[in-house]
Amino acid sequence: MPNPNLIQLLDNFDREEILNCMQCGFCLPACPTYRQTGKESASPRGRIALMKGVVDGQLNVDAEFEDNMYLCLGCRACETACPAGVPYGSLLETARDVVERNKKDIGEHSFLRDLLFEEIFPNPDRIDRLGTMLWASQTLGLQKLANKMGLINLLPRPMREMQSAVDQVASPWQRMKRESVIHPEPDASQNLRVGMFKGCIMDVMFFETNQATARVLTKAGCEVVFVEEQACCGALHAHSGEQNGAKELAKRNIEAFEAAGVDLIVNNAGGCGAALKEYHHWFHDDPQWQERAMKFVAKCRDANELAAELFSALEFRGELPGVRITYQDSCHLAHGQGVRAQPRQLLRSIPGVEYVEMMEADRCCGSAGIYNITNFDMSMEVLDEKMENVKSTSAHLVVTSNPGCLLQMRKGIQRAGCEGQMEAVHIMDLLDRVL
Repeated sequence: MPNPNLIQLLDNFDREEILNCMQCGFCLPACPTYRQTGKESASPRGRIALMKGVVDGQLNVDAEFEDNMYLCLGCRACETACPAGVPYGSLLETARDVVERNKKDIGEHSFLRDLLFEEIFPNPDRIDRLGTMLWASQTLGLQKLANKMGLINLLPRPMREMQSAVDQVASPWQRMKRESVIHPEPDASQNLRVGMFKGCIMDVMFFETNQATARVLTKAGCEVVFVEEQACCGALHAHSGEQNGAKELAKRNIEAFEAAGVDLIVNNAGGCGAALKEYHHWFHDDPQWQERAMKFVAKCRDANELAAELFSALEFRGELPGVRITYQDSCHLAHGQGVRAQPRQLLRSIPGVEYVEMMEADRCCGSAGIYNITNFDMSMEVLDEKMENVKSTSAHLVVTSNPGCLLQMRKGIQRAGCEGQMEAVHIMDLLDRVL
C-alpha cells in the first residue's frame, strides 16, 4: 500500500547537494563496493542518481532502492575523492532514514530492529548486562564448549564467524571499580580537564583500551573524567536510518558533557568521533540545539589528535626493538575527520620500531559499524582485498584507531592464515604499553 506521507519524507533530501554531484566518476575507484561488483548502482555516483530518481518521482522507495542504499559501507572515501565536495555520508543517512520511516508508516516493522535501536543501544545499563553475560560465557568456557560441540552453528553465520575475533571482555568487577576521575601524574606540565567519551560497545568489549587511553592522557598531563551520564554516540542509529533516535542520543551527550564542565571531549573510536563532530549538522533545523551542539563539537578531539598535540609531555619508557608496524586508517577518522598524520607521528616516535606504510591504508577494511554482520559476504570480500596489502608490509603489528577495524583486522589475520605472524592492536593500547 503506498505511503501518503512519502512526499513529505522526500523533502528531507538536500536537493541542492544531490544536484552538486557532477557524475564525474572520481568516486568510482575509491568505492569498495563498486570495486567488488563493477555495478554503477553500487557506486556513490550511482546511488546519488537513484536518490535523484526517487526525489523526482521517477523511482520508488522500494526493496531495490533499500538494498542499494544498504550495500554501501558508508566509509566516505568518496568524499575525499570528490572534487565537488558532495557530502555523500549525509545524503546516505537521509536516504536510509527515508527508507526506514517509509517502512514504519506502511506497517513493515522489524521487532529485532526496534529491540536494538530503541531498547538496547540507548540504554548503557542493558549493554553492560549483555557484556557481563558475554564475560560469564567466556569465563565459564561456554564459548569454547559451543565451538567444540558445534552448538555455535546455531548462530547466524556472520555472528558465528565474527565471535572468534572477540577477546576476553573485562569482568563486571573491573568495570565497577573504575575511578570516575583519573588524575594526572604529579609532575605533569599540562592542566586540562578532559571528558572521556567511552562509547557503548567500546566500554564493554574494549574496556581496557578505554583505560589505556586514560593512562596515556594522564601521562600527558590531563585529568580524565569518565562522565557517567553519557550515552551511545548515535552513529549506529544515524547510519541505519534512525535519525530521530540519533538526535535524542546526541541531546543526552550534549547535556551530560555540559554538566561535567570539561575543557575537551576525547574519544578513541574513529566512528564515534566522526558522529560526535557532526552533531551540529544533525540539528540544522533546530537553532537552539544546533548552537549547543556547535559548542560541544568545538571541544571534541580524537585521542590521536590530543596525544600528538601534547606529545612533548609524553615520555617513552619502553621500546619495541626490531618490531615492524603498519597502520590501518579508520575510515571515519581519515575521511570523516581528516585525522591521518597524527597516529603515524605517534607510531614513528616509538623507540625501536620500523614503521612501514601500507598501500591504500585508508581503504575500508569492511567492518563499517555492523556491516560485517548485516552484509557479511561483501564485508569479507573487502577484507580479503585489504589483507593482500596488509601481508605485503610483513608487519608484526597492524595498528588501528577504531574498535570495529580492530575486530575486522583480527578476523582478516585469521582468514589470511597469519596468526602467530602478526597481531592487530589499538594504537592507544600500544602507546600505553611503551609509556
